[in-house]
Amino acid sequence: MLRDITLGQYYPADSVIHKLDPRVKLFSTMIYIISLFCFRGVAALAIATVFLITVIKLSKVPFKFMVKGLKAIMILMLITAVFNLFLTPGEALVSVWRFTITKEGVTSAVLMAIRLTYLILGTSIMTLTTTPNQLTDGLEKALMPLSKIGVPVHAIAMMMSIALRFIPILIEETDKIMKAQMARGADFESGNLLKKVKSMIPLLVPLFVSAFRRADDLAMAMEARCYNGGEGRTKMKPLRYEGRDRLSYLIMWLYLALIILCRIFVPWPQ
Repeated sequence: MLRDITLGQYYPADSVIHKLDPRVKLFSTMIYIISLFCFRGVAALAIATVFLITVIKLSKVPFKFMVKGLKAIMILMLITAVFNLFLTPGEALVSVWRFTITKEGVTSAVLMAIRLTYLILGTSIMTLTTTPNQLTDGLEKALMPLSKIGVPVHAIAMMMSIALRFIPILIEETDKIMKAQMARGADFESGNLLKKVKSMIPLLVPLFVSAFRRADDLAMAMEARCYNGGEGRTKMKPLRYEGRDRLSYLIMWLYLALIILCRIFVPWPQ
């Protein structure tokens, strides 16, 4: 399960998506997330589906590799679908004890499951096709106007980059600790929910110790190299927009406009 988490991982490939400016991918991801919570009609859902499939094909990242990231949120998706299914008022279809499944609840549950699935797949494309260094440079460049009012843009971008880079490292470390504890007789599978939570304590303590040790080593390494972020630092590869980046911006605006138009003129079937 832990190795199925793809957030923060980079998949090297020679694709158009990989070559895009990281600022374009950050902006496009934000627009895509907004569009997911804007669409409501069948036409908008079809447009979002075609758009997502096209981007996945262009990224040259294997679809099976991307789907692995969905396994880690199956519980969340199930809980969200159940809440929408039973707690949405409307026309009753089936009654189970004190709970009632409504027509609107079924529609809401299906729509929310689709949105979460598309959200994970869409955001995974950005991290799978962009290195942590590129994300840092893109985020810092995009937020640079905020530095005029005293916002530490470089520090924020660096913290986010380090956090993304540590995700796969901590996942691997957790997997190693779990296997070591299981070899000593630890049981993380059987028992009720309370017992499973208690069994995680021997796992969390060494994981936090390892995380703090890695953070301390990283801080010492940065100090030893006289790292001083912020104003005056130069980039080995300065970010510059190219023709494909401008075209990508145009495509994203057209995509968002289509989603909004479909929401207005083609409503979700009642």
